[in-house]
Amino acid sequence: MSAAFTAALTAADADFHARRLAGVDLGLLSRHAAAADAAGRLHPEVLALFHTQRWLTLLAPAAVGGGEWPLPDVVRLEEAVAQADGSAGWMLTLCAGAAWFAGFWPEALAQRVLATPGVCLGGSGAATGTAQPLGEADGDRNGEGNVWRLQGHWGHATGAPWATHFTFNAVLPEGCEPRVRAFVVPAAAVQVHDTWQCMGLRASRSDAFSLAGATVPAEHAFDIAVGAATAPGPLWRFPFGAFAAVTLAANVLGMARAFLAEAEPVVQRRLQQRNAAGAPGVPGVWEAAWAQAVAGLQAARDAFYAALDAAWQQAAAGHPVAAEDAQRLEALSHALARAAREAVDGVYPACGLHAADPRTALNRHWRDLHTATQHALWLR
Repeated sequence: MSAAFTAALTAADADFHARRLAGVDLGLLSRHAAAADAAGRLHPEVLALFHTQRWLTLLAPAAVGGGEWPLPDVVRLEEAVAQADGSAGWMLTLCAGAAWFAGFWPEALAQRVLATPGVCLGGSGAATGTAQPLGEADGDRNGEGNVWRLQGHWGHATGAPWATHFTFNAVLPEGCEPRVRAFVVPAAAVQVHDTWQCMGLRASRSDAFSLAGATVPAEHAFDIAVGAATAPGPLWRFPFGAFAAVTLAANVLGMARAFLAEAEPVVQRRLQQRNAAGAPGVPGVWEAAWAQAVAGLQAARDAFYAALDAAWQQAAAGHPVAAEDAQRLEALSHALARAAREAVDGVYPACGLHAADPRTALNRHWRDLHTATQHALWLR
């Protein structure tokens, strides 16, 4: 059987590990993963690690207190964390991604939000709420200079129990342009509902939340577009679609790598048993499935990071990411997610009932991956 999928370190990978993960105990995530999955909540030590390392704000502008990490470093971190624990990777990615929106806010607002003790942003991209401008005779239909009244219900916000602020999309009244805008509100304005019951990513607490007539100043509305960025750095030269795709794809990749690492000794043991019993055909089929899974995932990962690193170089040089490059990043992210799912599903039958036992790490990785790939982004 071919070697496990280890993705030989590129120069960029090695540099990232040396600069960003030296001294960080990712094993802490793995050690708490099973108990967190059973409890349906991340362990306090995992949350403490996120805050100690300031990972939940690593995508926010440095000028307002964020980390402003290079995007390729962020994506590699998300892959590594998701490999250690899918739920932890999912929360890191979605919450740090919400903090990226600080690059579209007025600087004073971003500073206030990021200065919140234990700051953590959660939210939803679904436009399942409404926003009504309130002001002098409601004269400004777009709400600028007024107050917004917000209400609605959003189905999923990863990290909801720990969020200090929520971001979301809401529909504006007829006559407003644009018709949908994004908003940020403090958690005190929000009611969180204990609804997260999916088979995987159980500890991520991707619960629903609602607002019932909360009001916020006009500056809490923002637009997510390269031309609307208030922060000047290269992170905000990436269109949102490409940004979201590469960060979510890293999670699926990490979960697939975790599955394959856990599956390898299981498959090897069953191959030895089958070979000893002289089972005709089966060992060859399993070995072929393993080789295909490893090769397909490795090739998809290589293409993905090559494109991401190239796009980052352009953005870091002061150029917006070109539309065709953004589209290619999205396409390669989708291809990576497919390769990850196909690799896992190709190997799964060779793992026997061990893979179907919800008490095993192998099953947890399978459940996490198949929950992550149900995200609406992968259905486009």
